[in-house]
Amino acid sequence: MGWLQSLFSPLKKLWFRLHSAQRKSRGIYILYEDVKSCPYEDVHVLWSILVESHSPSPPSKQ
Repeated sequence: MGWLQSLFSPLKKLWFRLHSAQRKSRGIYILYEDVKSCPYEDVHVLWSILVESHSPSPPSKQ
């Protein structure tokens, strides 16, 4: 049965790595509903700055 465990161990590690990457990709957007319902304009400005800093920038042409 050791061969079976050695076969599934790397697959299990890969599964956990991919599954945790999906959770991390949600990142700051978990807070979106809380920020949207906040009445303070400062919070919305800070949110827009935070979202812009996390979005991938387009490749620049040189």
